[in-house]
Amino acid sequence: MKNPLKVLTALAATATLALGLTACGGTSQATSDTITYWASDQGNSLDDTAAKLKPSLERFTKETGVKVQLEVISWTDLYNRILTAVTSGDGPDVLNIGNTWAVTLQETGAFEPVEGALLEAVGGKDRFLQTSWSTGGAEGKTPTSVPLYGLAYNMYYNTKMFKAAGIEKPPVTWDEFVADAKKLTKDTNGDGKTDQWGFTAAGASVSANSHQAFVRGLQNGGTLFDKDGKPTFDSAPQVAGVKQFIDLMATEKVMSPSDAEISQGSQKIDNLINGKAAMLFDQSPLKNFDARGFKDWGVAPVPMMQAGATGDAGTQSHVAGINLSVFKNSKNKDNAIKLAGWLTSDAEQVALNKAFRSLPVVTGASSDAAFQTEEVKSKRDALANHALPMPLVAKEGQMETLTGTAIKNLFAKAATGTVSEADIKAALEDANNQMAAAQ
Repeated sequence: MKNPLKVLTALAATATLALGLTACGGTSQATSDTITYWASDQGNSLDDTAAKLKPSLERFTKETGVKVQLEVISWTDLYNRILTAVTSGDGPDVLNIGNTWAVTLQETGAFEPVEGALLEAVGGKDRFLQTSWSTGGAEGKTPTSVPLYGLAYNMYYNTKMFKAAGIEKPPVTWDEFVADAKKLTKDTNGDGKTDQWGFTAAGASVSANSHQAFVRGLQNGGTLFDKDGKPTFDSAPQVAGVKQFIDLMATEKVMSPSDAEISQGSQKIDNLINGKAAMLFDQSPLKNFDARGFKDWGVAPVPMMQAGATGDAGTQSHVAGINLSVFKNSKNKDNAIKLAGWLTSDAEQVALNKAFRSLPVVTGASSDAAFQTEEVKSKRDALANHALPMPLVAKEGQMETLTGTAIKNLFAKAATGTVSEADIKAALEDANNQMAAAQ
């Protein structure tokens, strides 16, 4: 899930695939047998995503007679494009959203509630993994998006580096994780400088940092908002959780100072592949592994404070993934709803999630052989049993920006000096005050 407020000002490239239609246009220009669909970039590139979606959309056209004009939009540009469409009223019929955007976009009133014909088309909520379904909108309100692709954080590790260090199995608890990371951090060429690290992360990624603030806080008994909806970013448990993450660089010295400058997940994955770091937390690195022919990897659950923890303390990931929405003002709503039903059908869930290395969000698709690997089973268990939605609040994007930026700045400080608990408390207190002022 990407951070909706971190939108680049430069336009990102988009790849357009017209299926049976060459003209471009938004909802207002759609004809009775053509609908427009904005898809998020789930593949190795925009073109790769379009190519992987094409067979499903061609099957849809063959089955229904409805043509689909597809545009794949980069994550850096998608949220901005959606907001422009909401403001102008001229958007696609169907679109993908990062599921953490669901409540914020629900507040605009621009999207079709998942009830009546739309709920019937997707087969009702009981077909879906309930953790994924819970991301469709604000608690207690009719959702305005349905799950499409499921994701969750796992820990991935370099098996060759583990073997060389004499580590026989991945760590289960946080203490074991730190201990193993220390064994894996070393000077391999004898020049007196560390060139192999136990752990790598995108320290400059605001969205990824906010996810760790969420997970580490819950594992330590904290929460980003209290039961009344007031921010609690600077509570003692939240400070403790963020401190554990920052300490990997600042105190434990198992994370390279250069990680403070990494903003893209692909860069940390490169560190694992190249043997510069041994462990990372990620939602879906397999497409990167495949593209590089990397085979020396293993997967395990994200370590917890206590082995076997359940409830909030057993959280290993937020409920990550991509949702699907239908624009309320679509002039071809019946066919837009048909596409929503098609993409969430058991058969297409198998095909699409197999292609994108993500998880089916409908239980009927999970038994397919493609989803029985160790990696998928681990991720599915995390999503179903050890994940909670990011806070379902309208200003979720601002929450991600404030917490993620605070951690980004703390990593920058750790890269060049020391970071005290007081520094962490002050940074989170400042973010908390800004959040409270915005509510």
